[in-house]
Amino acid sequence: MMYRFMNNYRNNDCLRNSFNELAQKTFGIDFEDWYQNGFWSDHYNPYSVVEGDRVIANVSVNRTDMVYEGTVRHLLQLGTVMTEESYRNQGLCRKLMEWIEADCGGWAEGTYLFANDSVLDFYPKFGFRKAKEYLCTKKLSNTGECRFEKVPMEGFEQWKALESVMERNVFHGRFDMLGNGGLIMFYVTKYMGESVYYHKGTDTFIIGDWMEGEMLIHQIFSGTLSDFGAVAELLGENVHKVTLGFSPLETERFEMEELREEDCTLFVKGTGMEVLEREKLRIPSLTHA
Repeated sequence: MMYRFMNNYRNNDCLRNSFNELAQKTFGIDFEDWYQNGFWSDHYNPYSVVEGDRVIANVSVNRTDMVYEGTVRHLLQLGTVMTEESYRNQGLCRKLMEWIEADCGGWAEGTYLFANDSVLDFYPKFGFRKAKEYLCTKKLSNTGECRFEKVPMEGFEQWKALESVMERNVFHGRFDMLGNGGLIMFYVTKYMGESVYYHKGTDTFIIGDWMEGEMLIHQIFSGTLSDFGAVAELLGENVHKVTLGFSPLETERFEMEELREEDCTLFVKGTGMEVLEREKLRIPSLTHA
């Protein structure tokens, strides 16, 4: 049977279901509820090899434009790289990578991906190189009572409240994703529904995790607060240290070190990614696809 190469098929029930089956089998991920809830947009586009009505190999392209010092960099992240076990070692992912380069390379200023240790020799064949990211942490003094309340992301009412603040957001980092709110909602509606907090007085959401006196803050969205110090004052006396999943505007107020994650190597290519290491930035943790 002849293979077909297909993309832009998220509204094709048969192919989308097959894609979901392969993703579930490979990674334990199912995108169907994300689609049904209306958060799967044009920003996430699987490029797939199809046999009959089955997706047998895939490399997804996720558009993650970033804003740095007022300039938009048109970036792509590659992910959900998978091949049905019985079709491996036929070069299908190589063909998909070549197709993506031909289709997107003309307008994308940079491309990146996160690879596990088993495929570190694969991506350099397509012009990718290993790159570094940088982690920012900060110790906090006693800030009194915590002002944030947990908001479980249980349905449309909670999702729309968060989306509304995302649209009015005045809090920014140095390297912010632009126009892909669906990716944020992928996290909060699937895996981080118990990691969202809100302070009504300042109209501020935090997406993060508390861990014995420390907090990993993946992202902050606020309708009024633009300074991290003002947000930190609301965290309360039980938070003694924060680690950020993004690069803050004022890095001199933070301790900085190279980010190291086990079995997760960042690969980049293109001029749009050069600023990452030069300015010691971090790709926001909630933009990993």
